[in-house]
Parts: sequence; C-alpha cells; structure tokens
Amino acid sequence: MENIEKIYVIQPIISENYKILHEEAISLIESANGAYCGTSYQNVKEINPATYIGSGKLCEIREKLDGLEEITILFNGDLSPSQTLNISAALDDRKVIDRTTLILDIFAKNAVSSEGKVQVELAQLKYIYPRLKGKGAALSRLGGGIGSRGPGESQLETDRRYIRYRIKYLESKLLETAERRKLQTKRRAKDNKNVIALVGYTNTGKSTLLNLLTGSNVLSKDALFATLDPTARKFEIDGIEFILVDTVGFLQELPTSIIEAFKSTLESALNCDLALIVADAMGDYNMQIKTTLDTLTELGFNKPYLTVLNKSENVSDFSGYNKDYIFISAKENLGINALKRKIKEKFNEKYVLCELFIPYEQINDFYKINLYSYEKFKEYTNDGLIIKAYILSTQINEIKKYIINNN
Repeated sequence: MENIEKIYVIQPIISENYKILHEEAISLIESANGAYCGTSYQNVKEINPATYIGSGKLCEIREKLDGLEEITILFNGDLSPSQTLNISAALDDRKVIDRTTLILDIFAKNAVSSEGKVQVELAQLKYIYPRLKGKGAALSRLGGGIGSRGPGESQLETDRRYIRYRIKYLESKLLETAERRKLQTKRRAKDNKNVIALVGYTNTGKSTLLNLLTGSNVLSKDALFATLDPTARKFEIDGIEFILVDTVGFLQELPTSIIEAFKSTLESALNCDLALIVADAMGDYNMQIKTTLDTLTELGFNKPYLTVLNKSENVSDFSGYNKDYIFISAKENLGINALKRKIKEKFNEKYVLCELFIPYEQINDFYKINLYSYEKFKEYTNDGLIIKAYILSTQINEIKKYIINNN
C-alpha cells in the first residue's frame, strides 16, 4: 500500500489573495497524492532574508508539530536555497518544499508525452540549478517523495556541468518542436483550418468540454494540472470543420520558469482563430478570467475570444454575471448548443453560405472550390451540379459566376 505523505502548509499573508493561494495549495497537495494536515498563517510586512517569516513563528510551528513524525512542510510561496535550509533547520530538519517545487512535482507526475517530459525536466532543471549550493545541500534535504520526482538527485548534486549541458540539450529539443509547430500552424492556415483554443484556469473542465464537443476520450479528472500535453481534435458545427486545441491550464502566480518551459505549447494554442476562455461558474471566476488573460497577454495574445463559464448546472441566479458570458455544463451537457451558436457567429465573417450551379464542363472548378468550402448539400442535375456550401469570404470573387443564391 502506497505511503501517503503528510503535508503541513505555511501560508504567508502578503496580499489579499492569500485565501485563494491557500485553497490552491490544498488542491495541489491532493493532486500530488499527498494528505493535507494543517496550516500556520503569518502576516508578512517585511520578508526576513534568512527565514522569510521570522524565527518566532518558526518556533511556534515547531512546538505545534512536536512529536509528529514524517510531516513535510510546504511553504506556499517561493523560497531561496538558504531560506529552505534555515526553515528546515528551525523545524527539526523536516523536509521543506516551496510552491514551485510542488507544482513541478505534479508536472513530472502527469507528463505523458516525450514533449511534455522534456518541458517539465527543463523547468525543473532551470529552477533547481541556481539553488544548488556546494554539493547541493538544499536539494539533498528533499529526500524522497513529493518534490523529488524528475531528474536524478545524485546526478544533480555532483555535476553542475551536466545540468548546464542538459539544459542546452533540452532547449534545442524544444526549439525543434517549436519549429514543427510553426510548420503545422502554417499548414493549417494554408489549408484554411479553423482553430479554436481551449484556454483557462486549471481544473475548470476544459478537457471535459473537449471530449463533449469532439467525442474524444481525453483524460479528464478533478485534479490540478491533470492535462499537460497539448491535444487537438476535430469537430463540426453545421458542416463547418473546426480543430479544438486543449493545453496546460493556468494558476495564480504560475512560476515564470513554467510559463517559459511551456511557451511553445501555449503558442501553438494561441495561433488560433478563436479562443474559448473557460472558468468555473461556481468558483472565483473573475480571478480565473483575469489570471488567464494576464498570462495570455504576457505571451502576446491578440485573438478574439469567448468567455465560457463551465460547471454552471447549480447556478440558480444569473443576474450577477456578465451578460456576455456563455454558461455551460460540460459534465451535464447543458448550454452546448448556445456555445456552438456563439462560435458560429464569430466565424460568420469568415464564411458566406452560397448556393452554386456548376456546369459539368467546368466540374474541375468544383474540386478547387472544395479546398476552401464546407459543403452542406449537393445535387446532380441534367446540366450540372448544384451545391450549397459555406465559402471563404476571401474566395467569393473567384466563384461569383457560379453563385445562384447568396444567403
């Protein structure tokens, strides 16, 4: 039977969002297969360079945990190597990890594809490398369990040159992947593919929505960062084909190293025609939307988007919400037709529904038209072919002579 690691949280109070950060910490612990066992809060007016929160509070925590064995300390913020060591020493040499270490551990646990594993390892190495001191004392305090999944500890401690080489190697691998993604994006644009990106806070049901719209069976569970690897699936609305792309979710104060490592993956989703920003209707949706938009802005996002509030099956009063939000429940299959209508409206300018008559002597033009249209209806007559199709508006002039009805 697996030994579940017990995690005790130190929550610094620096800003008003500390409650949200604390709730996320508990969810992160559960996603890492740990067991939350309590919290100590501490107002921080000035960060202590040695221990962040001061020796008095650490003494209080040590007394509180006295007699309890095998408890890991999660400091819900970022610590320097020396702060990690000093807090550990003040708490009877207990294992101490910070928020970024925990997130990276979950990433290491959930990465499935070779690309995902490369991105996670790169983020881990870039985070760990500046924190290695001498023989890696700060790292060696981690021991086994949560916070130590990923690259081998002994190798990291003994060979800094190896880490530098490995970082360069992994960066080159991701560069190759980024180039392939650029080619894929260009190919989709050339083939007039309609790309919709699913973006938003982690654990808001993006994968469940992707499965519902596309009939896929992508991993979907109630856990933070359950989906790391980018997923692309096809679906149709009124005969128009779309490619739906899902990728890693966002989080409050997501470490820069993680955003940087997953930049190529995120950029592939951002090279879209439309983004669906998904938030939790029963959660702090305003914060989730703001965090998502702030992160996207950092990446240079400038595409049109729709705001989708999922998990809305238990919402009884919609009056307090923004009237432009689209309310759905991917789990209960509610509001999906309304979402499809809104998506279709966003693409109305891109396509024109036309009825065409193409004489058989010009039938080769029909095959050309197929490259930039989505056919709804086709009828063979004595003199030629009648088709009803969505035509790219940029191509209308080329087929004007065949149009018999323009809706």
